[in-house]
Amino acid sequence: MTEIRLTNSRTRRKEALAPIRADDVRMYLCGPTVYDRAHLGNARPVVMFDVLFRLLRHVYGADHVSYVRNFTDVDDKINAAALARREAGAAGTLEELIRARTAETIEWYHADMDALGALRPALQGEATQRAEPRATDYIAEMIAMIGQLVADGHAYAAEGHVLFDVRSFPDYGALSGRSVDDMIAGARVEVAPFKRDPMDFVLWKPSDDDLPGWDSPWGRGRPGWHIECSAMSAALLGESFDIHGGGIDLQFPHHENEIAQSCCAHPDAEFARIWLHNEMLQVEGRKMSKSLGNFFTVRDLLDQGVPGEVIRFVFLMTHYRKPMDWTADKAREAESTLRKWRGLAGDTPPGAPDPAVIAALADDLNTAGALARLHEIAREITSNPTRDCHVEKGVLVASASLLGLLSGPDWTATDDHLAQIIMRVALRRRAARQERDFALADRLRAELDAAGVDLKDGPGGAIAWERRADFDAARLEAIL
Repeated sequence: MTEIRLTNSRTRRKEALAPIRADDVRMYLCGPTVYDRAHLGNARPVVMFDVLFRLLRHVYGADHVSYVRNFTDVDDKINAAALARREAGAAGTLEELIRARTAETIEWYHADMDALGALRPALQGEATQRAEPRATDYIAEMIAMIGQLVADGHAYAAEGHVLFDVRSFPDYGALSGRSVDDMIAGARVEVAPFKRDPMDFVLWKPSDDDLPGWDSPWGRGRPGWHIECSAMSAALLGESFDIHGGGIDLQFPHHENEIAQSCCAHPDAEFARIWLHNEMLQVEGRKMSKSLGNFFTVRDLLDQGVPGEVIRFVFLMTHYRKPMDWTADKAREAESTLRKWRGLAGDTPPGAPDPAVIAALADDLNTAGALARLHEIAREITSNPTRDCHVEKGVLVASASLLGLLSGPDWTATDDHLAQIIMRVALRRRAARQERDFALADRLRAELDAAGVDLKDGPGGAIAWERRADFDAARLEAIL
């Protein structure tokens, strides 16, 4: 059996995956807070864990892998979004507006992640809603865990809140490599007066009558963010499971707090054996920010005509533990490569994946190394134009499928329609110039530019064009 080695953030070493149960390899990914569209940074861990999910299914069998990714549907940001909608005149109670907003956002999320080729989470091969739990469906489990922590002296009630006593867990800070005293010294936030220690964190907080809340031994309230994942992972994967992860921004405080409360609630369990964290994402060399005008949701790019498979390919070009830079040049390179590979593969059914691709992925998800091998396979096919290369094409398809590539709908066929529109507009522009209607010619060129198409005059009067990263298919279709 293939040995999978992963870099464990907790030990800071690359370790062989040794599943607690070989018949059910279990992993948990912290999912989104569902109040708005998923941006590119949200999508990176989804793609990374999807590759790991595919690899685990290949090595252990699809029915022997459980993958849970939650939805946080109780949060102050969600409440604020619903309140804003009510103040804007939306009909319905706050609870109804919250339910509508979270349901809508989950629908968006599924559509966007599906477009990236991400498999839905599943429990031992069964794609079920239980594999994508909503926090509000596990309030009883959260209250029970908090009660256990209070009973065992790891948490205390104060002014309607319940807080975790960080000093009661000596290993606090091991994941992020920080001591509690150093954290306190570096903190710049105002400490609530009811905390015994500045680093104590909220497990339960009171709710006003106008906000979502549930009855509990400590009064009507709602859970803190950190307890949600601990309760859901324990309920669905058990008190000990194999892999837990998310973006590096979650390492502290979220994952650190998860470890503390889970290990104290279940002192005889391991909680998560291996912790994985992907690095951050930037755009064109700068931090992604609305103020810089370089903030993109996944839907923004899809609406601009960037295929989801292209977005996925760009993610795979960089190892998950390295910072990733999204650039228009990388997107163009990814699109060009995928066009070539899809052209080579045609309708060839998958064969057996290449051992070198499996080895690269088994070595701490070296997706860049796996892509390099796929390039080699493609070159082997193109260097033998007189041969059918049916076997090699099957290897290309199967190997790419492990990365979530070449297995979805062929978007290049849709591009033929868009190419025809560009050609028709370009020919109309040429005719306008010949008729000395320069105003129309300039307008058509400007409309192509607004749609993200650079029109070029090729040699010998040939028409050439290039789609930019801001390509907008809907705007293009509106020209004619």
